[in-house]
Amino acid sequence: MKLFSLACAALLAFAASTHAAEPAAADGGRKVLRVAFTTAETGFDPSQISDVYSRTVTPHIFEALYRYDHLARPVKIRTLTAAGMPEVSADFKVWTIKLQPGIYYADDPAFKGHKRELVAQDYVYAFQRTADPANRSQLWSWIETFKIAGLDEYRREVVAQKKAFDYDHTIPGLRALDRYTIRFTLTDPSPRFLENLTASDLLGGVAREVVEFYGDKIAEHPVGTGPFKLKQWRRSSLIVLERNPDFREMHYDAEPAPDDAEGQAILARFKGRRIPMIDEVRISIIEEEQPRWLAFLNGQIDMLAGQYGPVPGSFINVAVPNGHVAPNLARKGIQAAQQVNADIGITYFNMEDPVVGGYTPEKVALRRAISLAMDVEREIRVVRRGQAIPAQSQVVPHTTGYDPKFKSEAGDYDPARARALLDMYGYVDRNGDGWREQPDGKPLEIVYATQPSQINRQFDELWRKNMQAVGIRTSFQSGQWPEQLKLARAGKLQIWTLGSSASGRDGQSSFDRLHGPQAGGQNLARFKLPAFDALYERMSVLPDGPERDDLFRQAKMLSVAYMPYKPTVHRISTDMWQPWVSGFRRPVFWSEWWHLVDVDPEMRAKAGVSGD
Repeated sequence: MKLFSLACAALLAFAASTHAAEPAAADGGRKVLRVAFTTAETGFDPSQISDVYSRTVTPHIFEALYRYDHLARPVKIRTLTAAGMPEVSADFKVWTIKLQPGIYYADDPAFKGHKRELVAQDYVYAFQRTADPANRSQLWSWIETFKIAGLDEYRREVVAQKKAFDYDHTIPGLRALDRYTIRFTLTDPSPRFLENLTASDLLGGVAREVVEFYGDKIAEHPVGTGPFKLKQWRRSSLIVLERNPDFREMHYDAEPAPDDAEGQAILARFKGRRIPMIDEVRISIIEEEQPRWLAFLNGQIDMLAGQYGPVPGSFINVAVPNGHVAPNLARKGIQAAQQVNADIGITYFNMEDPVVGGYTPEKVALRRAISLAMDVEREIRVVRRGQAIPAQSQVVPHTTGYDPKFKSEAGDYDPARARALLDMYGYVDRNGDGWREQPDGKPLEIVYATQPSQINRQFDELWRKNMQAVGIRTSFQSGQWPEQLKLARAGKLQIWTLGSSASGRDGQSSFDRLHGPQAGGQNLARFKLPAFDALYERMSVLPDGPERDDLFRQAKMLSVAYMPYKPTVHRISTDMWQPWVSGFRRPVFWSEWWHLVDVDPEMRAKAGVSGD
């Protein structure tokens, strides 16, 4: 009865939704995977995107040199377009990589009727595009940390002289030695540089003539060598990918651990199958939880899974009561899986803001008091329906440097201590209206950025209560997620809460958001502390081991002391899929997996669900 009542309520919301799943139509025997995003995409030019939703699409179109094995746990890096593992110098500064010949881009008018082979220069070009100031790439603050010899220097020259970026200019550390060989030369040792080369969503091969052909419309025309190509795009509504007919012959292969029963079962079923195994992927943007859940119940979408949209939190207890698939859903063959993600929820403070920013004792005290006033346990229990664990530091699960036993003030909820801190540093109620003022007597009001969705309204109400309990007045600045991200990058939001996911197994990436040179990029808080930057730089050049582990500990403690970010939770995701979908396993760091699952259209039809 409870499920029926929720479904009826969802039906009304679903009917009114402007971003509902597409109406049913005949598949004609084609294998179509239908999924949903919870938030709209921004575009498909890898050098100019930073949201996880767009980054879930692009790695199915573009291909990096390397990839993560789909089934291996612990994770394992394997070749993708590279012919083998890199040749690496003893000092970890020179990385030479051979490409596989005979890999071709999807056909496109930009190629004027000719087949276009992937070559080493395409990866050089992809890196150059992130450095070109004209592209305003959010990736640059990350790429800059690679220390590619000559790339940063040339970018600074372009900026200083206000000239166009010359893509024919020779960058000493970024060279195509021949048609199939690329060499990266770094100014500093980088023992984990290989992990950077697995990012198909960001650093896949790009054909220069495609970019020049489409100009400022390039985000609408992604052309890569991957298993899918863009067929249709209605902004913030529908994205359709279709099988790339020019994709090379590639067969399903993986290396799960011998004692990994689930992985071994998936491998046994699919090993040797040609990929992609499906013909089309249809992505609907369904922001509200009720319509998204109803669309799944009705079979209009096949999966609630992946980084972009697992089972909505408000329906967890209906879908998987006590951690098991609800009997009525299990009888339909619906399956589910749960895992703690390699991600983190963070609330950031703009360190350049005159109210919450700064490094003086009273500003640090304000941020720490706000952190102590945040009831994360209630957030987990009530808003997230138990689908998270408290975070104690910036480092995320499944990465190096993460210690599940680490405990810090960042994980404390203590409103009494928060009030004491505020009193001690002069944030007191001088006029008796129930709200605190700043030490100089000016009104204290914090502006919390948010989004206009059902789940965010719940977060906002909890935030309001938490701040009210310690005498801090709050107002809200609402906007759609892509617009809020733009404002955050520009330093125009005071406080905002969002999630961040690891893109690789090295936990140092969690500290990108505190690294001074990455301010305005990964470092939304614009935190700049020389002592922290020195730790970060030292950490970059050391191999894994006890000395590096100690630097992780020091970096965590500095983050807690200055509190530019309040780490809140590591989310637990519950993925759920229809019985006609097979082969799914949630990736740990990566986003590309649509080409590795299968859909049975006959089973779907027998279940009374037709079309897409």
